[in-house]
Amino acid sequence: MIDHSTDRDGIFAGNDPFELVQNWLKEAEESELNDPNAMALSTVDADGLPNTRMVLLKGIPGNGFVFYTNYTSKKAEELAGGKAAFVIHWKSLRRQIRARGLVDKFDGPEADAYYKSRSIFSRHGAWASDQSSPLENRQILADRAAKMEAELGEDPPRPPFWGGFIITPLEIEFWADGPARLHDRFKWSRETVSSEWEIGRLYP
Repeated sequence: MIDHSTDRDGIFAGNDPFELVQNWLKEAEESELNDPNAMALSTVDADGLPNTRMVLLKGIPGNGFVFYTNYTSKKAEELAGGKAAFVIHWKSLRRQIRARGLVDKFDGPEADAYYKSRSIFSRHGAWASDQSSPLENRQILADRAAKMEAELGEDPPRPPFWGGFIITPLEIEFWADGPARLHDRFKWSRETVSSEWEIGRLYP
């Protein structure tokens, strides 16, 4: 049964968790010094050893969270397992969002459009970087980037090995700092991506 408790007032109010995320993100864009869309993405390797790294949230289409990366990277290799989690923390707002769920590639026209919106340096860099592979020295990378610039010009196409992933969450938790460390936590959870959300308050 869905809990629409009136206890979820103020910043927690609403019946759509993705709308809440967008509202919090919009507030963070006005107060956070750098990269309000930065999130710590967690995956596990084939041995179950976890990995965490910072990526940038680049879209919330429908009911998922999108970011972009190199498909040959260690990160992408671990995302092939089909599950991931992330946390976004905004120190300026004293809030955070945690989510975990299922992962799919996000590799259509939206990925092409996002790639085209990036700076020319970033687009050449995507072609030049063999992400996560050993690199003997920085000059090799600079030389590869220069080579890509010469070969691809001012309008390089999106590399076939570079694109997006979308995390469709089964759980989303909203946390806000409270007085005397009596923080507020609300967890939205569902059995499947097509199930209705259940909402509950958690002890801090």
